[in-house]
Amino acid sequence: MRKEVVACFPQWGNYSHAFKFLLERGFNVKYLTPPPITRQTLALGSKYSPDYVCAPFKYCLGCYIEALAQGANCLLQIFGACRLNYYGELAEQILRDLGYDFQFMNMAGIQWLSPKSIMENFKIVNPDVSLVKVAAALPTTLKMIEYIDIVEDYLRRNVGFEVNDGDFDRLYQQFSRDLDTVESRKQLKKIFKSYWQRFRQIPLNKPAKTFKVGMVGDYYTVQEPFSNYFMEKELAKMGMEVYRDMNLTNSIVHNKWRERHKVGKKYAKYNIGATATFTVAEALQFAKQGFDGIIQVKSFGCTPEIDAMPILQNVANDYNIPILHFSFDSQTSEAGVKTRLEAFYDMVAARHQGGKR
Repeated sequence: MRKEVVACFPQWGNYSHAFKFLLERGFNVKYLTPPPITRQTLALGSKYSPDYVCAPFKYCLGCYIEALAQGANCLLQIFGACRLNYYGELAEQILRDLGYDFQFMNMAGIQWLSPKSIMENFKIVNPDVSLVKVAAALPTTLKMIEYIDIVEDYLRRNVGFEVNDGDFDRLYQQFSRDLDTVESRKQLKKIFKSYWQRFRQIPLNKPAKTFKVGMVGDYYTVQEPFSNYFMEKELAKMGMEVYRDMNLTNSIVHNKWRERHKVGKKYAKYNIGATATFTVAEALQFAKQGFDGIIQVKSFGCTPEIDAMPILQNVANDYNIPILHFSFDSQTSEAGVKTRLEAFYDMVAARHQGGKR
């Protein structure tokens, strides 16, 4: 008798609900939602990782180890436009050297224009996989991702102004639980419509003028809250509206890469790699829209984002907008991050009081 497949993808924002739907409905396997990331997750990943590998790799490796301990036996790894393409092979080898027994689907090894390659790799997850079933589940998966991003965009702009502390978090937890019950696109739409109305009914005490800050940065660090020490929530507590264009909806569902590259051509004539050109274009749009500040978050040693830093400074100088850079690794101090954010807020507030925008 074949062993039950228990698949898992590393923790990445709140997209695990969509991954769960795709794996269970499309691949017909059980999905293990990875445990929330903690300092222990990072400690595990750091212990078995090369010293100078980027923090996202350490987070993912730690997630894999925790998932394997909870019963996962099939791991999935996404591909990317940087060293991420090599991380699947590295993570797999490290885990096998540690003695773990599992199946591993590395998306970086798939030739996406070859049905044969796709089928061979999908069979790693389930030997009886049906491409028809996967294709049928994909539209609902993408729509779920889009709904998650719509809700989270609204939260980032408004959670700092809720009248009753915790209203948004409590409702979002309910929304998340209901997403895990979705069986069809029709049900998904009904759930989203109901919660979208409830989110907008949460009472707010929002002044006519608020400080708006745009967040940019590398693909993982800007989207996984724990990896940037829940920076968006910290900014919201200060009464700021937070905006972020980097999400799965814009990068995969709507595929805005080419559009963003055109936007940033003045400052980055050539593609500078990974998500860095997207970072420049996002920052430029925030500056043109009159935002009060920009924050770049990146993992330590992320070369494309390092290359983007002087370009971002040119944008800041041209549009007279303050910009703050953060690099995160396993040694980053949470207290230091909060202190720098408080100083950033004080600077933005002082600029307004002095009439400098």
